Amino acid sequence: MNDPKNVERTGSGLVAVVTGASRGLGAGLAKAFADTGLRLALCARTVPAVPEGADAVTASVDVTDAGALDRFADEVVERFGRVDLWVNNAGVLGPIGPLVDADPEALRRHIDINVTGVLLGCRAFARVVRAQPGGGVLVNISSGAGTKIYEGWAAYCASKAAVDMMTAVVATEEHTHGLRAYALAPGVVDTDMQAQIRATPAASFPSVARFLKLDQEQAFNSPGWVASFILDLVEGRRGATDGVRVRVPDQPHDG
Repeated sequence: MNDPKNVERTGSGLVAVVTGASRGLGAGLAKAFADTGLRLALCARTVPAVPEGADAVTASVDVTDAGALDRFADEVVERFGRVDLWVNNAGVLGPIGPLVDADPEALRRHIDINVTGVLLGCRAFARVVRAQPGGGVLVNISSGAGTKIYEGWAAYCASKAAVDMMTAVVATEEHTHGLRAYALAPGVVDTDMQAQIRATPAASFPSVARFLKLDQEQAFNSPGWVASFILDLVEGRRGATDGVRVRVPDQPHDG
């Protein structure tokens, strides 16, 4: 894949929305997009910080609140005139452990954020795209867990499988309006979520050893690497080979 430092981007000045942008992958994407010259609209439950030098709109938004998402989208369009890229990144991992032991309210909250929140984000962006010329690109952050079984991740695997399918439906429904949609598995990025995984006992998550090994080897994808891949999608340098599902390749590491 192209090194983000070595690619001359044509997308400077485009407008990108990132949900869940106050930390982790979302904050990393925001910084990388800002470094590339994109104008930003960042939201999370906690108002995200603006990357240095960025032209940005920020807001506290609960992605499970359709009205709040619609108002945020309207604010972005009022400020910048359009939205070119919308990244539904907000999500949670837990509860972790056998489904039989899971708290029902925690399960409901997980699905509300990871599934309903993405559905509502897709809805908000599709309405924007239908009202503007030139189309737009939707990226829903998914995971290999959407197609691979991980014991202890019943809710997470289910939610990411749902993200994959909803993305395919949106891509089909909105194609004639110029919306391109992708369910993106970013690979393993070292965030608070990864720290949560590594702190989970093997009895609750039998695959924890794999993630501990990745940490020992520092074999992570950086947010900048993921952002570069997303911009390749926006600029037409890449496309999906498996329907709408795409996976960021592993980032090369010296040594």
